[in-house]
Amino acid sequence: MELLEKAAYIKGMMEGMELDESKKEVKLIHALLDLVEDLSETVVGLKEEMDEICELTDILDHDLGDVEEAVFGEDDECDCDECDCDDCDCDDDEEVYEVTCPSCNATLYVDEEMLDEGEMVCPSCHEKLEFDLDIGDCDCGEEGCDCEEEKE
Repeated sequence: MELLEKAAYIKGMMEGMELDESKKEVKLIHALLDLVEDLSETVVGLKEEMDEICELTDILDHDLGDVEEAVFGEDDECDCDECDCDDCDCDDDEEVYEVTCPSCNATLYVDEEMLDEGEMVCPSCHEKLEFDLDIGDCDCGEEGCDCEEEKE
């Protein structure tokens, strides 16, 4: 039974009881039944509007997906976090460095920003890793060179 039907059923039950309309209690019950009927109509109207809004939202979501595909194209690029490829050219603008955790020998991939922070926690063993990026100049003449040529 729907909400409006329930309210009408209760109102019909009340009328079938043939209560004394002059009593205050009966007047109160009539007022409460009118309120229930009004609230039922409001709730049914709101539910209908909500259903319509949900339907329109689904249509907009589908259309937005079509626009995203047209503007950005399909995402065929490799996700370096999920693959183990060595020739991955994702994020060509950003250099990625391979680091091995000295505690658990896990291979980690870090970028410049992570190295600049100077430290991180290994996701495998939760050991704190520290990075020292002081690369001095060697005597080979190249600035920032990290070759193993000894300084004199």
